[in-house]
Formats: sequence, structure tokens, C-alpha cells
Amino acid sequence: MLSLYRFRFVVVSAVILLMPASRAVTEPLTISQLLDIRHPSEPVWSPDGRHIAYLWDRCDVVNLYLADPVSGVQPRALTHFEEGKVANAFWSHDGNSVYFTHGDKLWNVPEADGLPVVVWTMPAATGLLEPSPDGTQLAAAVPDSSGGQTLVVRTLATNATRTLALNNGTIYSIRWSPDAQRIAFIGDGKLISHDTSPQYSGDKLIYRATEYVNGHLYVVPAKGGVPMMLPGHESEYEGANWVGDSRLVYERQSADFKDRIIVTIDADSGAEHVLHTDHDPTFWSLPDDEAGGEPLPSPDGKWIAWISDAADGWDHLYIAPSDGGQPIQLTSGHSEAWRPAWSHDSHSLAFDINDADHPGDRRVGVVSIGADPAPHSVRYRASAEGTNTEPHWSPTDNLLVYQHTDWQNSADLYTIATSGDGAPVRLTNSMPGTLDKSLLVRPEYVTFPGADGTPVPGWLFVPKDPDRSKKHPAIVWIHGDGINQDYDGWHIQRNYAVYYSFHQYLLQQGYVVFAPDYRGSIGYGSKWRSAVYLDVGGKDAEDASRAGEYLATLPYVDASRMGVWGLSYGGFFTLIAVTRHPLLFRSAVDVAGVVDYALYYDDPYHGDWTASRIGTPQQNPQVYANASPVSHIGELQRPLLILHGTADVNVPFIESVRLIDEALKQKKGDLISFMMYPGEFHYFSREQVLSDAWQRVDRFFAVTLQPEQQQPGKR
Repeated sequence: MLSLYRFRFVVVSAVILLMPASRAVTEPLTISQLLDIRHPSEPVWSPDGRHIAYLWDRCDVVNLYLADPVSGVQPRALTHFEEGKVANAFWSHDGNSVYFTHGDKLWNVPEADGLPVVVWTMPAATGLLEPSPDGTQLAAAVPDSSGGQTLVVRTLATNATRTLALNNGTIYSIRWSPDAQRIAFIGDGKLISHDTSPQYSGDKLIYRATEYVNGHLYVVPAKGGVPMMLPGHESEYEGANWVGDSRLVYERQSADFKDRIIVTIDADSGAEHVLHTDHDPTFWSLPDDEAGGEPLPSPDGKWIAWISDAADGWDHLYIAPSDGGQPIQLTSGHSEAWRPAWSHDSHSLAFDINDADHPGDRRVGVVSIGADPAPHSVRYRASAEGTNTEPHWSPTDNLLVYQHTDWQNSADLYTIATSGDGAPVRLTNSMPGTLDKSLLVRPEYVTFPGADGTPVPGWLFVPKDPDRSKKHPAIVWIHGDGINQDYDGWHIQRNYAVYYSFHQYLLQQGYVVFAPDYRGSIGYGSKWRSAVYLDVGGKDAEDASRAGEYLATLPYVDASRMGVWGLSYGGFFTLIAVTRHPLLFRSAVDVAGVVDYALYYDDPYHGDWTASRIGTPQQNPQVYANASPVSHIGELQRPLLILHGTADVNVPFIESVRLIDEALKQKKGDLISFMMYPGEFHYFSREQVLSDAWQRVDRFFAVTLQPEQQQPGKR
């Protein structure tokens, strides 16, 4: 069947980035170099716009740095912690120092040379911290003796702390009003632990799942007073934000997951007004966490912006008057516009966007609006080849800081002027100086026939200067999350950038690598994203498996030496591939994959995600049966390596325990290799875990796919 299709290869045209001078080649690409790549995040402008504070993450050790947004000189470290994470960075009112948390302490460090000092030892298990708009106060949720949390406000200049609200439950989503006179928060949230000790694991081990119960929306005067609980609908307040000083806006979903409703509420009377409703006949699939799709009020409170795909199936930017009115669409085309950000003067919105011809590239745009936004204009500022995302306005709205990745560069921060023709200024260089970029391989965007012949997009990596007269081993990488995608270069998220890095290492070892964006992936419009409806583990998983069949058609790929691996949802698809097509791949690696969606649904943390796509096990038992690779593990015929962290909440560790138990019952133990990582979460992050995992995967694929290279002196 595959020979009937003609494959389309599209190579994106090259644009040279402004980069530091290359260094001399020192050594081939190594796993140690990959671990030395740092990921920047959370840039915060100083009040005067002269500096940008940001976090730099190296293997889960996160420190605070300072960059100059204009000169692009070498960033300066403000902290030098050797373990733990700096978080919650914000500038002091005068802009002379930066506050941050590390461990259970609030610290302050001068922007000029100086050492960090502890300014508050916070009570253990203190929750969210939220600085006031002017940076003079800090609101925090601290635990109390009753098992609930208390909302407190700390004046930073005097360290005086006052109590605002006692709450029986968990407090989260703390929001100051723009005038700093009131604080909105969600209280009464509950964390309910459910413990189990299944028979196959024994009663000495307890597996804990946590149920999150939504709270209620409160408003309390910042100087003290009685909190007012606002009336809500089903106690859901996703993305609650202030609209001016007297109203809030939030979104909720209908019980059947098909409607997204944007609501404003008066903070004094509690009167609600439905501003806008979107309906999807399958399920509302907009990837809010990725797209920044929550309703976003303008600083002056006149407008509310949001992302919607309801008009034509593509994610576009809309605004409407906060008092109500017809929404106005600001972007258009077969593109997905995400991560909007208002300028401080409320006259412009920055965002990032791709297009149908370049789904793995993104550019930063700015749309300007007037009193009547109908005649608006869009201009594109950051359009360098690669993925340009997440713009943040400078205090005077003349600059944007954003993240850039491409095939030769992991995530870095850049700035660019919001008007004129100025070139971008690079602020960071996240790769180690010893890494030779000439060894890196650029992906090709291709399509291949997936399930039912539907064209599936993907990214093909071929080793540099391959001997095309030889047959090469190949590996299919299946991304996780379902609602995620591969990019034209390094992934923008640190969680997946580490896998992209490791694939560059595998390419150097002679493997062809292929990364499909199976149906359900983002970046290709809502029709592709919602095509998993009532079919999780069906055509989407078949798309991923057929990526192997596509590789087998390439004349330089050895179809007898193909491997497959994936993380999370990708691990789930990996397990389906090796049980549904047991001879297609020579070996497989499952990293924290779901083994049974009925078990996954029973974990309260994931019930809504699963129910929105495939209902409940009682409603659709056949769909759940199809999404249960553990039930078919007896079909396994090739080696399988399983990696999982014990502290995983995304895909609980018990999933892999059950898989191994069933594999042993089916007498497949000789095919299973397993490594657990104590205390590790879903996305491997610590150096000792990443180092072991990558070396383990390297050896596993080498033994199963390149046995001839295992002779002494061959590797």
C-alpha cells in the first residue's frame, strides 16, 4: 500500500541568525555536553527597562541571571546555588534589587554586585506568592494549624505581615487588583489523597493519587476585612484576572466539555455576565496551557482578548469590549496564534504564530488597535528562521523579549524593537562552548500516509553525510502530551528539548530519526487536534506506528533495524506499536507511558482530560479496551526497555508496575528491562537521572539495532 503514495518533502528556506562567533571543534557531540545545555525562562523586565532578570535551568538546578536588553553583553549570574530551584522572581519597587524564592526562603539580591540575603523564612508548605503591582507588597498562602491555608500580605520594606483571610482549604490563583486595593483568590480548594495497594504490588507499597476539588472565588480588601465569596457556576474559575479595579474575568467549561464560556463578574455585587461562548461538537480542544488561551484583560480594563478556533478551525486572536459586544478577529489564515500579551498602553497585542506551510516555525507579531479595533494592523517583528515565541513587553512598550530556538540553537532569549527595522539582539547563549554546531542535523518537514491513508506530518532527521549505499538503523520518536508537537529544531519546552538534544546525539551514532505529529497534535488546526475524539489509541496510535512503515520505504533505512520510543502519551503509543505490530520494530523504549486508560481515568488528577476525549469506561468500554496495551502485552516479541520515575504525577508509577506484572504473567520477562528513578517526576530533569537514562537508551538501541558496532573498538 505504501508504494501507492508519493511522499512530499518540504525543506524550509534558511535565514542566518545573529550568533556568537563559532569556537574551535573540541570533541564529538557527547551526552555530557547535552546535559550542560541550559534552558532560560520567565524573563522579567526591571521597572526602568534597563535589565531583564530571568531563570536559567541546568538539569533542574535553577539560578537567577541578569541580562542587558540592548547591548546583548554576557548575562551576569545573581545567584550561584548548586542545588534547588530559584523561582518567583520579581523586581523591587525601586528596581535596585530582585526578590526570589529558593527552598523555603524569600531572598533579595541587588542588581549591582552583591550577595543574596534571606528576608523571610516562610512557613513550610507555603503556597503561591504574588507581588503587588508596584512591587511593595507580597501576598502568600501559608498553612495554618487547622490544615487549611491563610492569606497573608507582607510589606517588603518593613517585613510586617498581616492576615487577610483564614480558609478551610487550599488557596490558589491569588490576583491583586490593578490599584492594589483588593485581592482575589480561590479558596476552599481540597486535596484529597486516595491510597491503594494492589495485590500485584503487595501491601508494603502504597500508591497515592491526589484528587483536586475546585474552590470558590473570593475578594478581600488588601488592608484587611471580611472576604466576600462571589457566586460561581460549578465553582470553576479558570484563569481569573481583574478587569480594571472592580470586575474579574474567567472561563469555564460545560459539563460535557463542548463549551468554553468567558464570564465577567462584578467584585462588589457578584453579578455575572457571559461575554462569549465557544462550542465544539466534539470537545473544546484549545491547548490553554500552550496557547495562553485564558481571557486576558487589557491594562486599562476596556478590552478582553482570547484565543478561539470556533470560526474556521484555526486558533486566532480575538478581542471584545469588556462591557460586552461583538468579538473582533485580529488574526486569520491557516495559522495558530498563541500566547497573547497586552502592551502597557493597551493599544497593542503581541503574540506568536505559525502557518500551514511552516507549522514548526513561529514568528512574533504585533497587532495595533485604536478606539475602534475593527480597522487594525498586524506587523511581524521576530521572523528569524526557527521558533520565536512568548513575547513580553518592556515597561515603555518599545521592546519585546522573546524566546528563540532553531535547528542549531536550543532556547535563548532575544529582544527586538516593536517598531522600525532593527535586528534582534541575542541575550543568552544556552549551549556549552565545547559543543560543535557543525555536527547538528537539520530536520526535514515531510508527510506520510497514516491510518486510513490520511497524510500525517513529521520531521525526518538523516545523519550528516550519510553513505546512502548502506542501510542505516532508524528510530521513531513519539512525542507526549497528545496536545503537543515537534518543531523545526529544538523544542521550545525544556521537558522535550532534552529529547531533541539526545536525538542529535543518536544521529551522530548513525541512526535515522523520525518524529511524527500524529493526529491529536497541536500546530495543525482544531480538526487535526480533535481527531482523537472517541478514538484515543486508535487512528492516532496507528499514525505513529505507520511512521515506521514510512521509514521502511526509504532506500537508506534498514527496515529490520528500526526502534521506537516515546514519553508519556508517546510511551503509550510505543506500547501499542509493539503489541499491535509486534514485528515492525526491533526494539522499543517506553518512558512513563500510560498502560491502561481505565486505570488512568481512575486517577482523579486525569479524569477530565480522559472523559473529554473518550467519555467514561462505562460509556465507551470498547474505546477503553482499545486504549489498554497492558491487555495485549502477551503479543510482545521484541525487547522493551521501561523507564519511570517514582514521583510521577502525570502518569503514576503504578502504571509501569502493572505493566511489568502482566508481562511476567504472560512469560515476557526475558524481553523486559526496567529502570525506576527514585523521586523523579514525569519529565526527567535531574542530572543523575538524565545521564543514566540517555546512556541506558544509547546502549539499549546499540545492542538491539547496531549489534555489529558492539565489537571491541567499534564504538
